[in-house]
Amino acid sequence: MKISTKGRYGLTIMIELAKKHGEGPTSLKSIAQTHDLSEHYLEQLIAPLRNAGLVKSIRGAYGGYVLGNEPAAITSGDIIRVLEGPISPVEVLEDEEPAKRHLWVRIRDAVKDVLDSTTLEDLANYTDDEQESYMFYI
Repeated sequence: MKISTKGRYGLTIMIELAKKHGEGPTSLKSIAQTHDLSEHYLEQLIAPLRNAGLVKSIRGAYGGYVLGNEPAAITSGDIIRVLEGPISPVEVLEDEEPAKRHLWVRIRDAVKDVLDSTTLEDLANYTDDEQESYMFYI
C-alpha cells in the first residue's frame, strides 16, 4: 500500500488545523504557503474531508477551516480512509494460498492499528525529541 499525495497532503492540512485548534479558522492559503503546496490542490482535498465531517468551513473575510471534532477524536486512519479509500496492501482473495492470505491480513491489520491509534493530537504535539527515545547507539 502506498499513500499518495492526497493522503499525505490531507494529513498536512489536518495537522495544521489541529495545531491551531481553538484559535479560529485557518485558511488553506496559509497552509499552502507554510508547506509550499498548491492551494488549488488543497482545495480539492478539503471537500471530501468536509463531506466526511472531519472539517467545517467558516465563511467570511476571516473564514477558513476548523476541525469537525477535537484533535484527540480524529485518527490518521479516519483521514486516510476518506482520501485514499480502504486500507489494504493487496486485495485479499479467498482462493489465495492460506499462508499468503494470513500474511496480507496481518500486514493490513498492523497498518490499520497504527493509523487508528494515532490521533491528530498525537501528530500535532509530536516533536523531534520523541524520536530520540527510539534511537539506539552502539
